[in-house]
Amino acid sequence: MDILIYGIINSFSLALMAIGFTLVYGISRLPNFAHGALYVVTGFGVWWFLNKLHLSYIVAIPLALVLMGLIGAAIYRFVLIRVRGMATSEIIATYALGLAVLEFLRWRGFRGMTYRLPVFVEGSITIGGVPVDLQRVVVVGIGIVVVTFMWLFTHYNKTGLALRGMAQDEHAAMMLGIDSDWMAVIAMGMGSILAGLSAIALLPLGNIVVEAGYNVLILSIAVCIVGGLGSWVGAIIASFMIGFLQIITVAYIQSHFHMVVALLAIIITLILKPSGLFGRQKELEERV
Repeated sequence: MDILIYGIINSFSLALMAIGFTLVYGISRLPNFAHGALYVVTGFGVWWFLNKLHLSYIVAIPLALVLMGLIGAAIYRFVLIRVRGMATSEIIATYALGLAVLEFLRWRGFRGMTYRLPVFVEGSITIGGVPVDLQRVVVVGIGIVVVTFMWLFTHYNKTGLALRGMAQDEHAAMMLGIDSDWMAVIAMGMGSILAGLSAIALLPLGNIVVEAGYNVLILSIAVCIVGGLGSWVGAIIASFMIGFLQIITVAYIQSHFHMVVALLAIIITLILKPSGLFGRQKELEERV
């Protein structure tokens, strides 16, 4: 029962981490390797608002998310738009930007175990005989809300439908008058907000450390590769696969091997099915 419950919690945590990365790549084919840095910056930003500016949680959270959205849009407008279409340059640019931000935070002294965010709800409950922190229940709730919202947004909202159109066939969408660059700006902004939202939900479970940015990036890449780059459904299914495998590994082997599971998932997927579960990348080569 504990593997089942914590497997579900871990799976929703991975889905929250990865959905922003998947959104950006699925719509604009832009690999945002600054995703982990945005995650950490949101955590430190909320901490700064709470402890330095003495804002309330209710004010600090939306303020941090709005700032993340603007930062994500600015990354595209001032960096990615200049290298778009050059896959290697896109990766180098975003990874270098994320690395610079994380190491700048480390240099400025944002390290150690002194930075924490308060939990949304104190206490714990017992589910099936297994004690679970209420914050972890909140994580699952936020995960369900985010996945549901993204589905509704991309199926019933005009902008969401335009984003879907770009994801399915960029050239056809452009022929219908959809601005590719504007959709990419929206995607980067929304992806950054989703990265920040996952940080706000998950960081109260531990400390805010720079290393979390690297871990979140690796886990997000693992989920997207296994699920299929650009596939939102694949990302959700991959989150559950990797999430449960990590919990089983922690339960029966050792806890520090949980990152190895994600790395092995990347390697095995690239060897056996490079396109992932629901991706279309390299499908022709696989068929041949």
